[in-house]
Amino acid sequence: MNSLWMDTSLPVEAVVHRFEPGARFDVIVVGAGLTGLASAQMLSDAGMSVAVVEARTPGAVTTGHSTAKLSLLHSGAIADIRTHTSQDVLRAYMDGNRQGQAWLLEYLQGAGVPVQRRDAFSYVTHTDARAEAEAEKAAAREAGLDVDDVDDLGLPFPTYSALRLKDQAQFDPLHVVRALVSGVRRAGGVVIERVRVTDIDVGEPCTVRTTAGDMLANHVILATGVPFLDRGLYFAKVTAHRSYALAFRMPEDALPAGMYLSLDSPTRSLRTAPVQGEERLIVGGNGHLVGEGQPTRRNVEELEAWTASHFPGAIRTHAWSAQDYQSANRIPFVGWMPRTGGKVSLATGFNKWGMTNAVAAALSLSADRLGVPLPWAEKLHHRVTRPASLGSGVAANARVAGLLATGWVDAELSPLPDADPPEGAGVVGNERGAPVAVSTVEGVVCRLSAVCTHLGGIVTWNDAERSWDCPLHGSRFDAQGRLLEGPATQDLRRMPG
Repeated sequence: MNSLWMDTSLPVEAVVHRFEPGARFDVIVVGAGLTGLASAQMLSDAGMSVAVVEARTPGAVTTGHSTAKLSLLHSGAIADIRTHTSQDVLRAYMDGNRQGQAWLLEYLQGAGVPVQRRDAFSYVTHTDARAEAEAEKAAAREAGLDVDDVDDLGLPFPTYSALRLKDQAQFDPLHVVRALVSGVRRAGGVVIERVRVTDIDVGEPCTVRTTAGDMLANHVILATGVPFLDRGLYFAKVTAHRSYALAFRMPEDALPAGMYLSLDSPTRSLRTAPVQGEERLIVGGNGHLVGEGQPTRRNVEELEAWTASHFPGAIRTHAWSAQDYQSANRIPFVGWMPRTGGKVSLATGFNKWGMTNAVAAALSLSADRLGVPLPWAEKLHHRVTRPASLGSGVAANARVAGLLATGWVDAELSPLPDADPPEGAGVVGNERGAPVAVSTVEGVVCRLSAVCTHLGGIVTWNDAERSWDCPLHGSRFDAQGRLLEGPATQDLRRMPG
């Protein structure tokens, strides 16, 4: 499931230096998404030697599969944050995102990257959800956003209690990635792709273990969606979610004019995108926890059916999915990783609002490394966890424990079928006392251990993306068992047969 951006943008050429085992840098950034590349740009501009190491290609994971709205109207998140934190923390969160948005807009203008300025809107589709919209409006104003009420959004379905935040932005995220890769190079940085970091030995300097050999760094930034190091147990402090997006070709006179997101369920996200001389409609939604929501293809089918019913004549051209992480109090974790002596820092938990949060995280991480305090970042570093957040965290970890147990029990009690799965299907079952995952993709039958290499959860088949997904902490593997994303660092083990 390639995104519209991955399919229509020029490839990002990243490698300018051959990987050199033993090479030493001031900072090694793990992950070449928006967080990692923006951090590398800021630190390179400050005169530090920086290497970015990416397991796949720049922007290939969440950034390149985003809907890419550079908006401060974080619909759904703002009221949640206010519920779980104080007004001061909410304002600090928004101050950081405001600075992140401003930094990226200025950077893209200087780099000549096309940006479309659009108003952002939130709304509900049911009258009994008006209270939710009112809470969002109150929280947005507490956060310092100049939102106003809108009576008619002009959308082809009923909407209520709509809010508008004027003059936000949208873009092709791979245009942004390409500009940042070029900018890091010009500043003397190195961007290395198709090399996976598997471990870090903290010391003077840190030894960064990779699939191509060791590297050395005074400091390491983990910008990998969720940290793969166990220090701090951040994989257990966030929940992994997948959501879907579809692109459509349709008559331009029927296209919506802004960026839209519903507050009630089912969530619907709308924006347009200029692609190869025409405007496409992008519709998103139907999110679920990773490893759940089966059969996942129904999420795509429902989005397509919904679009057809409200936008007649829409022709689907692309469908894709992206992974996001959410903390219990909806505030990202950004800063030093525990028990690393200030040598390793991280960013995770952007809660589906990564375009501004990623750059805010980069500003915070760079400021920490350069010793330049940011008041809003300091406030977020020292926020107090409220009981509601503690309860959410306990519930999330209880869910993980339950999934771990039931996954093993179900696998042990379900014998592996004698027949191979049909095309596009996967099945988990017991074979000679071991949980085995078998799938058929493009005529190739692949047999793998069904045990996730992170913490031993039993993977489930994602038929929309033809991948094996772990419901515990969001590690994902392709049909051949190769690691795609998540806190795992190793592929699934191949099984004989």
